[in-house]
Amino acid sequence: MPSEKGRVCVIDDDDALRESLSFLLRTAQIDVVSYASAKTFLDALPDAHASCVITDVRMPEMSGIDLLRRLKELKIDVPVIVITGHGDVPLAVEAMKVGASDFLEKPFDDEVLLASVRSALKRQDGEKRRNSGRTEIENKLATLSNRERDVLNGLVAGRANKQIAYDLGISPRTVEIYRANLMNKMQAGSLSDLVRMALLAGIAGSE
Repeated sequence: MPSEKGRVCVIDDDDALRESLSFLLRTAQIDVVSYASAKTFLDALPDAHASCVITDVRMPEMSGIDLLRRLKELKIDVPVIVITGHGDVPLAVEAMKVGASDFLEKPFDDEVLLASVRSALKRQDGEKRRNSGRTEIENKLATLSNRERDVLNGLVAGRANKQIAYDLGISPRTVEIYRANLMNKMQAGSLSDLVRMALLAGIAGSE
């Protein structure tokens, strides 16, 4: 009997990845149901009883981002973890802006995925902490230098280090240093953490 509260719905057109994720979650005593497409999942609503959704960002017919938009239209408030391929950071950031709770780049560590799922399941019960969390984030943002803030804006806009370097007229290596500094100041464990905090504070990223 699954010990974790809630059900995770895995949506991916890749049969092998879908089965692998389902097996991992079941092994961790998490209730899971899988779907081969976003449309199949939507057709199953509301009987899917999803407490968390894991979806690939790139899928035929309806992408992960399209799914996020559809869930928003339907006013279905469920944490969505988006899986992206290497180099899909702009898509991942777009997904976060549309409402994704997290994104993971393939290949990802099993424990990282499980931690993200557990965090998403807990977040369903933790919305009351959002306001206090925002104040804490704004206090951290106030410690950033102007240049660190410029790099943060570039990251939230989905730009790669090289593009940020070009835009700011500095070297990619210097961008890496600023990025490491702001990750440390913001106490962000990953790029998705950083993007989530920035979005919560109302930073949309420079266009």
